[in-house]
Amino acid sequence: MSEYTISQVYPTDRRSLAQIDSLLMQEGISRDSNLDYICAMYDEDYQIIATGSCFANTLRCFAVSSAHQGEGLLNQIITHLMDIQYERGNLHLFLYTKINSAKFFQDLGFYEIARVDNTLVFMENRKNGFSDYLASLSKTKKDGLSAALVMNANPFTLGHQYLVETAAAQCDTLHLFIVSEEASLVPFAVRKKLVLAGTSHLSNVICHDSGPYIISNATFPSYFLKDEESVIKGHAKLDLIIFSKIAEVLSVTRRYVGEEPASQVTGIYNQLMSSELPLAGIDCIIIPRKQTLGQPISASTVRQLIKNGDFEALKQFLPLSTFNYFKSEEAAPVIKRISRSENVVHY
Repeated sequence: MSEYTISQVYPTDRRSLAQIDSLLMQEGISRDSNLDYICAMYDEDYQIIATGSCFANTLRCFAVSSAHQGEGLLNQIITHLMDIQYERGNLHLFLYTKINSAKFFQDLGFYEIARVDNTLVFMENRKNGFSDYLASLSKTKKDGLSAALVMNANPFTLGHQYLVETAAAQCDTLHLFIVSEEASLVPFAVRKKLVLAGTSHLSNVICHDSGPYIISNATFPSYFLKDEESVIKGHAKLDLIIFSKIAEVLSVTRRYVGEEPASQVTGIYNQLMSSELPLAGIDCIIIPRKQTLGQPISASTVRQLIKNGDFEALKQFLPLSTFNYFKSEEAAPVIKRISRSENVVHY
């Protein structure tokens, strides 16, 4: 068998990236915009014959040249990527793959978490990863009417607080899931701290880390799907399949969501939740957005005010606990991060 080499491909290596794009295109996929490591396998003529990539703790964007199918190259690519992940300290790994490739990854030690129609399968490298997560959640199950709410809180605003207060007033127990992936300008540790502070007066709210199972836009793969709307719908469907399993162990019969009239992503997402969740016995309740100064309160607006340094206006959008944090020295690195970001508004 010929000797092939695997090495990292850097963003400046346009020649290799063009070959990778061509290889991916043969598989009917495009290179994902969220990648932090790309590798390629080269033949003796320095032509790329296989590729794979990572983003955070996910593996993605695999392809093997049609001329080299059956040589076990993808297995070598996956092994290389897993070694890279282990060096980074990422031991719990995830991947998204097409339906017809799921068996291959099962043979490599990955286990199915959920699948969306005939589009993709979401997998992890721990046999009991998701079941253990569900078991840990089941310990917080309470009697009476249970509801759930998922929020990123980037950062926690008066709008988020209003949403939690409204939902908590309409149920016996509210399970509040904070998206724990590090895909936001405000780090998870800070977001969680501000959510806990801003909801501490509500005795029937139980806060949970979402873990890796409630998926953000940043880590959901766009490369499988043909257009932006398909990506949004695919993400929403996968999220709802997983959420339905979470709801079952907690006896959750309601999911509260905030209205976001300015967001195309959230609009499609809410529409799908409204139609899909009732099929799983879960009511979807959309809460109108709280307003201040004649405009809806949004985290995007808050981030823009922080970027602009307009702390006087910021008071109108934040609970006191969040405002005090952003006035403290502790917030300096987060404020710098927001200020340096080119785009702080999400659509």
